[in-house]
Amino acid sequence: MKRYDRIKAVVSLDAIAHNFEEMHRNISPETKIVAVIKADGYGHGAQAIASLIHDYDYIWGFAVATPEEALQLRESGVTKPVLILGIVFEEYFPEMIAGGIRLTVSDYPMAEKLSREAVRQGKTVHIHLGLDTGMGRIGFADVPESIEEIRKIRDLQNLEIEGMFTHFARADETDRSPAMAQLDRYLKFAALLEQEGIHIPMKHCSNSAGIIRVKEANLNAVRAGITIYGIYPSSEVERDIVKLQPAMELKSHISFVKWIDKGDAVSYGGTFVAEGPVRVATIPVGYADGYPRGLSNKGWVLIRGKKARILGRVCMDQFMADVTDIPDVEPGDEVTLIGKDGDECITMEEFGDLSGRFSYEFACCISKRVPRVYMKDGKEWRDLSVSV
Repeated sequence: MKRYDRIKAVVSLDAIAHNFEEMHRNISPETKIVAVIKADGYGHGAQAIASLIHDYDYIWGFAVATPEEALQLRESGVTKPVLILGIVFEEYFPEMIAGGIRLTVSDYPMAEKLSREAVRQGKTVHIHLGLDTGMGRIGFADVPESIEEIRKIRDLQNLEIEGMFTHFARADETDRSPAMAQLDRYLKFAALLEQEGIHIPMKHCSNSAGIIRVKEANLNAVRAGITIYGIYPSSEVERDIVKLQPAMELKSHISFVKWIDKGDAVSYGGTFVAEGPVRVATIPVGYADGYPRGLSNKGWVLIRGKKARILGRVCMDQFMADVTDIPDVEPGDEVTLIGKDGDECITMEEFGDLSGRFSYEFACCISKRVPRVYMKDGKEWRDLSVSV
């Protein structure tokens, strides 16, 4: 296995498989999981995850945010459904329909244009209705006036309403009542549609937090996002219901070690000034790799199983750490930026908060110049193709 001494993101596919099994255990056996792998699988690698779970019988398909993400999955061999959760602009309609991509619809004009393009291609476009029950983002209002608009959509040629979803804004809070209120609005509107003869085969409300702690919302499908990657949606979400394993570790190696004296400054702006002799290790990682500048003078790394605090500002490509109290440190020593070393551990949740980001953002911001190394059964896994 190539070492990638400068930096690498080590992704455990075993942890991801474990997390899916934990989520599946917490929902009804007949409930399908929609795997949300937008933003390149929250920075972990969408293609690798799709390859791993494509043939799990409880995986309905995949959800992404953009047309480009959907097409990349198709090109990698994904044959299961792919749903785009956001609004797609008209210029993408021909490609989306040709690729069999599921689209979110929040108004009649979009549906009408999709129908016309589907008729032109001689294909059927499958759509999911977005329903706004309190997120305030996209979707039909859950009011009787929307019923007639949806009825018109149902009657369009070459268009099939496959599902309807809403998105919880506050399911990750200790108080479940905001999520329950959204669920109540969703179910009442779905019942209105059924009364009017508009059947919605696939109903999905639960996001990651909902899967864990709003079991009433686990309908015939749920959308798993951040929990796939072993990260809890917030500090208020219980840890003992679905037991997740973090999937990513971020590793580097020391590039340089030296002593500085009292009064010497470190990094841009001289925000750290030594009060006495300090042994400084340089680590060849920076904010261009997605390592947060917000950890300047606040964060730490793990070297030889011990904490080494960050000195001064994180630069674009390098930062410095204090190794004065860690014996025998030398260039080439492994540095843990995220993950475990001995009894110590750094989590994305912890450093997401400390850096002024949060865990989702931390994962998504790890840049493309950081190689991803996939591990499965203790070995590097190189076959990312989707076999069907």
